[in-house]
Amino acid sequence: MGNEKELKVTDKRMFTPEGELREEYRFLSEKSTATATEPEPEPAPPPRVEEPHRPVPPPQEDRRPPGFPETPPGFGPTFFDLVQMLMEPAVIYLGDMPLPDGQSAENLEMARLHIDMLDVLRQKTAGNLTAEESAFLEDLLYRLRVRYVQKQKRG
Repeated sequence: MGNEKELKVTDKRMFTPEGELREEYRFLSEKSTATATEPEPEPAPPPRVEEPHRPVPPPQEDRRPPGFPETPPGFGPTFFDLVQMLMEPAVIYLGDMPLPDGQSAENLEMARLHIDMLDVLRQKTAGNLTAEESAFLEDLLYRLRVRYVQKQKRG
């Protein structure tokens, strides 16, 4: 195999295994000590170029669609509202809440999916919730899981 090329490996790391600066990077050390003793002159500011006048866009809060009401402070959706929204399908699929027509939508696989999604929310928000929010979510998950196991044993 006469066409083999020789492979050369070059260590490009800045420091030796002992933590010393390699010879090819010593200029960095010298430059940093030089700047500490002699301040460099500040560069001259670039020449000012006049740009054509552009209208300033309105602030973000003014970009709401017409007729979209502004939410007063303290009255917007809360973490509890989010958990409630994610919990309702689990309760419906457990068969504990009838559909508007009175029928049951019991489907334990879908109930399990929604319970697992609430658990993902719990995991991803860990450490970012108030004690009350965390306790609420933990208690809800416990109750949904117990109800799921009860339904699973009956079926």
